[in-house]
Amino acid sequence: MKNVALHNLGCKVNSYEIEVMQQKLQEKGYKIVPFDEKADIYIINTCTVTNIADRKSRQMLHRAKKQNPDAVVVAVGCYVQTGKEQVEKDECIDLAIGNHKKSELVTLLEEFLQRRQEEKNDKTLEGATIMDLSGPKAYEEMTLSQTAEHTRAYIKIQDGCNQFCSYCIIPFARGRVCSRTTEEILTEIGGLCEKGYREFVLTGIHISSYGTDLKGENYNTSEMRGDGLLELIKKICTLTEVKRLRLGSLEPSSVTERFASELSSLPQVCPHFHLSLQSGCDETLKRMNRRYTTEEFEQSVRLLRQYFVNPAITTDVITGFPGETKEEFAKTQAFLEKIRFFEMHVFPYSRREGTVAASMKGQLTEAVKKERSRALIEMESRQSLQYRQQFLGHKEEILLEEEKIIDGKCYMIGHTARYVKAAVEQREDGRYHSNQFVTGIVRGMLGTEVLVIDG
Repeated sequence: MKNVALHNLGCKVNSYEIEVMQQKLQEKGYKIVPFDEKADIYIINTCTVTNIADRKSRQMLHRAKKQNPDAVVVAVGCYVQTGKEQVEKDECIDLAIGNHKKSELVTLLEEFLQRRQEEKNDKTLEGATIMDLSGPKAYEEMTLSQTAEHTRAYIKIQDGCNQFCSYCIIPFARGRVCSRTTEEILTEIGGLCEKGYREFVLTGIHISSYGTDLKGENYNTSEMRGDGLLELIKKICTLTEVKRLRLGSLEPSSVTERFASELSSLPQVCPHFHLSLQSGCDETLKRMNRRYTTEEFEQSVRLLRQYFVNPAITTDVITGFPGETKEEFAKTQAFLEKIRFFEMHVFPYSRREGTVAASMKGQLTEAVKKERSRALIEMESRQSLQYRQQFLGHKEEILLEEEKIIDGKCYMIGHTARYVKAAVEQREDGRYHSNQFVTGIVRGMLGTEVLVIDG
């Protein structure tokens, strides 16, 4: 039996995929150990969304080899897909597997180990063994039967992206849109329901495009309308064991009146939506190659607020994009104040080689980008607290996840349907437990982020 340590970098899609890889390794008899322990094999699921992500990927690969120079270090995923030349030269990497061979990880690993044994562990071999990095012809099926989280399961429904935003390398790392079949998704969710999971999150690289590649060429005209995603959601909601369903990041233009209206009729769909904005200025959005205007974005928000009661709407914002003037940033600030999000994930623009934006004129200094980020983060903290405070005195249901000691008291922590963190004080009889729904009146807050219900 060989010890294997795994480490994940990047998005929820990567998190899903590394859990499937770990599951396959365990099924074949490998022992999983913590990454900071000495292992026979290290597997790093890499990220390449920014130059910083590339650097972190390299650092973790080098750290693994340093922990055990005799170990087999396996680089998997996006950094491998876009950085083939660097990977080939990196002596810390023994085996490299791209995004479209992750489901074959165990087979490829064992073939490599066998070949290495036949070569009698020839340490003079230079560089990494790199597997086929060609793109997929269809969705690479990976099925999860368990997850590290005890109450919430992420379900990958598609891969790839056709958008080619000017700052983004991901379409080159993940390829074109590939959707998973509805039958495979329902089967996976059904199996997890049998294990006791009640809350599910649909994730992917660009879930608004779900189904477009399954419908034939004529369907591409409605690519951004979310029709395929809507039909999938309706079928998932026929599974009676599914009590909560959340959606990953949505393209604003996929939120049509039909989409919002029909979602609101499904009680399992949580009133919690992430609409990726990136900028509140139309000129900046155009340079980003985002396919909507601020007016269209605002209309999507308006529809969600029309059909759902006080929905939690979150977003992403990039500050300091090439060419962003003070006036353009001021427009973004004004737009964000107008919309008022529950949460905003604010990032200073990170130059990524290989993208259109990397060679644009008007690159801003790190100091300017960070200053603008600080201003938006302060706004986000204020708006987020105001949103949470609206629930004081109201009845809320939370799905309990874990026990924590806060200020000397024992609480069970969970989330409401709007994904607001909440807590209930544990009773002496220990009546509250993970994966339990509890309803009560919100009586106060722990700090600025956690609601407290009376249970």
